[in-house]
Amino acid sequence: MTTQFRPPNLALSTIGLSLATFMQVLDTTIANVSLPTIAGNLGVSNNQSTWVITSFAVSMAISLPLTGFLTRRFGEVKLFTACTLLFALTSFMCGISQSMGMLILFRALQGAVAGPMYPITQSLLIGIYPPAKRGMALALLAMVTVVAPIAGPILGGLITDNYSWPWIFFINVPIGIFASMVVANQLRGKVEKTERPKIDYVGLITLILGVGALQIVLDKGNDEDWFNSTFIIVTSIISAINIAIFLIWELTDKDPIVDLKLFRHRNFTAGTIALVLAYAAFFAIGLLVPLWLQRNLGYTSTWAGYATAPLGVIPVLLTFFVGKYASRIDLRLLASVAFMVMGATCFMRADFFIGIDFHHVALVQLIQGLGVALFFMPILTILLSDLQQNEIASGSGLATFLRTLGGSFSASLTTLLWERRAVAHHEQLAEHITAYNPASQTAMSQLGHGDPQVAGSVINNMITQQGYQISFNEVFHALGWVFIGLIFVIWLAKPPFTPKASAAAGGH
Repeated sequence: MTTQFRPPNLALSTIGLSLATFMQVLDTTIANVSLPTIAGNLGVSNNQSTWVITSFAVSMAISLPLTGFLTRRFGEVKLFTACTLLFALTSFMCGISQSMGMLILFRALQGAVAGPMYPITQSLLIGIYPPAKRGMALALLAMVTVVAPIAGPILGGLITDNYSWPWIFFINVPIGIFASMVVANQLRGKVEKTERPKIDYVGLITLILGVGALQIVLDKGNDEDWFNSTFIIVTSIISAINIAIFLIWELTDKDPIVDLKLFRHRNFTAGTIALVLAYAAFFAIGLLVPLWLQRNLGYTSTWAGYATAPLGVIPVLLTFFVGKYASRIDLRLLASVAFMVMGATCFMRADFFIGIDFHHVALVQLIQGLGVALFFMPILTILLSDLQQNEIASGSGLATFLRTLGGSFSASLTTLLWERRAVAHHEQLAEHITAYNPASQTAMSQLGHGDPQVAGSVINNMITQQGYQISFNEVFHALGWVFIGLIFVIWLAKPPFTPKASAAAGGH
C-alpha cells in the first residue's frame, strides 16, 4: 500500500486543472456565433465555415477514447501538460490562419489534443483529493462543464463584435500556458507507472475511420438532406463497417487500444447510459432554445445568450453544498430529483408560445439550473465508483467520448425533428386557408390592405412561425419523458458509490 500523493498547494492545483478544462470546454461552443464573420473575412460560404466546428468535433471524438492508452504510455501529468500546451499553440495557429483550409487544419489539431484533457482532469482530481472530498472536486468539474458551454456563445459574440474573431482563439494562449505550468509544477512529484503497450493498429485505424465518418454524418446530415445525399450514404457505410470491425476487434484483442471490458462493471454501465442519454437531452435543450429564440422570437444571438445564461446561476451557487453534503444522501435519489426538475422544465417549455416574454424564458432556464446542479456530480461519482484507480482515466475517457457522441446524435436528431415536424404542421395549418373560408377572406383583406400577394406572404409567415412553435412544443414534451425515464435507469446502479481507489489510498 502506498501513500496517496498530495500536491504542495491543493487549491492552486485545482485552479490549474479547472482553468484548462474550462478553456477546452469553452472552445466547443465559442466559435459558433462567430462563423458568419469568419466566413466573410476568409471569403468562403457560411456552409463551408461550419467545418470549423465539425473538424474540432471529429478530432476530439477520435482522441477521447484513446485517453486510457495514452495515459498508460506517458502518464497522466505529462499527457495533461503536453495537451494543454499544444492546445494553446494550436489556438494561436487558429488565430493567425489566413485561409479556411489553414483554420480547419489547426481546429482539427486543436480538437485532437483537447480530447484527453477533460478525462485526465477528472482522474487527477480524484487522485489528489482525499476520499471524503472527492465529491467536492467532481462537483467543481461539473460546474465547469455546465458554465463553459453557456459562456462560450456570449463570450464569442462579445469578442467578435468588439474586437475581431482571432481573439476567440488568442485568449486561450495565456490561460493554457499558465494552467500547464501550474499543474506541471504542483504535480511533478507524483509517481506514475508508465508502460509501452503494443499499439493496436487495427483498433486505431478502424476507430479513426469509423468515429470520424460517423461524426461527419451527424454534423453534416441536416445540411446535406441526409440519405438523399450520396456523400452521406457513402460516409455512413464507411462508418458502419469500421465501427463493426472496431467493436469485434477490441472485445477480442488481448491489449485493446480502447478497453470496452470496462462495461463489466455494473455502476459504470448504468452511470454511463444515464450520462449519455441525460446529456443528449440536455444538449438538445441547449441547442433548440437559442435557435427558437432567434428564429421564432427574433432575438439576436447575444440576447439569446442572455436569455439562456441563467441556467448557470444555481450550479455556481450550489457547487460547494453539493460537493460537501451529497455523499450523505443516496446519489441515485439526488440524480432522480435532478431528472424530475429537468423533466418538469421541459414540460414547461412544451407550453411556450410565440408571445412569451424574456423573463419567463429566463426563469425556466434558472429552474433547470437546479436540475443541472444535482445531475453531473452524482452521475460522475456513480459511473467511476466501481473502477480501479488505473481504470479511471480510461473509463472517464470512454464515458466522455460516448457522452460527446450522444450530444452529436442529439443535435442532428433534434434539429431534424424540429424542421420536419414544422413542415408537417405548416401543411396542416395551410389547409384551412382557402378562398371559400370566410375567416380566410376577412384576414386576407385586412392584412393585405387590398393586395392579395402581400396578404398571402404575411399569412404564410404566420403559419410558418406557428408550425415551428408547435414542433418546438412537441420536441420538449418528448424530452420531458426522456428525463422521467432516466430515473429508472439510474436505480440500476448499486451502492457503495465510494471509488475503489480510496480503499487503496490512491493506488499511485
